[in-house]
Amino acid sequence: MFAAIHATPGDSEKLLRLAQEFSPLVEQTAADTVALDADGLERIHGLPQQIAAVLARRAVERGLQASAAIAANLDTAVHAARGFAGVSVIPYGDEAKYLGSLPLTLLGPTPEMQETLERWGIRRFRDLAALPELGLAERLGPEGLRLHKLARGAGDRPLAPVREPLHFEEEVELEYPLELLEPLMFVLAQLLNGLRARLASHGLATNELRLRLQLENRGEHARTLRFPVPMLDTKAFLKLLDLDLGAHPPPSPVVKVWLEAEPAKPRAAQTGLFIPIAPEPEKLELTLARLKALVGEGSVGSPELLDTHRPGAFAMRRYGDAETRRRGDTAARRQILRAIRPARAARVQMASGQPVHVHADGVRGHVVGSAGPWRTSGDWWTHDPWARDEWDIGLSDGALYRIYCEQGRWFVDGCYD
Repeated sequence: MFAAIHATPGDSEKLLRLAQEFSPLVEQTAADTVALDADGLERIHGLPQQIAAVLARRAVERGLQASAAIAANLDTAVHAARGFAGVSVIPYGDEAKYLGSLPLTLLGPTPEMQETLERWGIRRFRDLAALPELGLAERLGPEGLRLHKLARGAGDRPLAPVREPLHFEEEVELEYPLELLEPLMFVLAQLLNGLRARLASHGLATNELRLRLQLENRGEHARTLRFPVPMLDTKAFLKLLDLDLGAHPPPSPVVKVWLEAEPAKPRAAQTGLFIPIAPEPEKLELTLARLKALVGEGSVGSPELLDTHRPGAFAMRRYGDAETRRRGDTAARRQILRAIRPARAARVQMASGQPVHVHADGVRGHVVGSAGPWRTSGDWWTHDPWARDEWDIGLSDGALYRIYCEQGRWFVDGCYD
């Protein structure tokens, strides 16, 4: 048994909340119409006529001018609620008789189908239901058969319930402020266990954890952890939070904790027989977090060239980003110069405008071949302009280097493999 409520003017949010008070299985069929599974409501509200009356009365109490209908199938209840004012109860087996006077526009035919039926003089449910099914199929195809079935009140589709967006958040208000990290991690472990259980019950993992700490001084301290792949490892989460809070501790004692997980489908991976085993993403993420704690966040990641001609300009991109993965292989193939960072100061002897001898830390010899100079400059419109002359040189020991001169000073920039 199904019930439908139609409200004019329609307030879709208010109408949906009204239907959810009666049943957890509710479908929003249109902005002004909802349908719900009414099985079991007779134990609370009585006969179908009484159920429909209660639905209509509750709608009026919320300021909605509504009509309600009860029927054995979903589409019949929806069409009756939209087509008849007040309260309607459609007995099982008499759907075609009760729906016969309704206009065909309630079926939602396409404009082409509506025009065709109008030319045939078909304007009511009863007119369409009276046509032979075989002839209708030959002339109008599957869409005509579908409309014919709905006009007879013989629809049998299941209800498609509205799914509330999944929200995974745990919170706890502490009995006393926490100043040390260790007791705070004990609280976070409990919240993580609750989040993991809820995620696992839905067959989900998470690729982002959001932590909010309410502080004793009425401020907030927020941290976000993003993972390269969806994960569901409580121990890994706890260790990552421990490392992150160790590097970014809250400035005052904590009085309340919120922990939210962004749901994501678990990763599906199948290794091949001849593919080398790679480290698990959880362990790799922990290793990267430990490295960040040692050398700083800006020193761990994948180097990315910047959109500038300044030599050696790059930025560190976080591992796991799609752009990093896309550029990974091609970047390795393009690299032909092994850069020396920082560039080594050098003494260069010149003759006839060409370098003839180079002396630097670990680099010394006569120049047997050279190419250059290549003069580059840029960022002259900023407070940090640059300009240099670059040379590629070959020394007497067979090594190839790139050197440059900037503001009268020489440097060894790198060596070629």
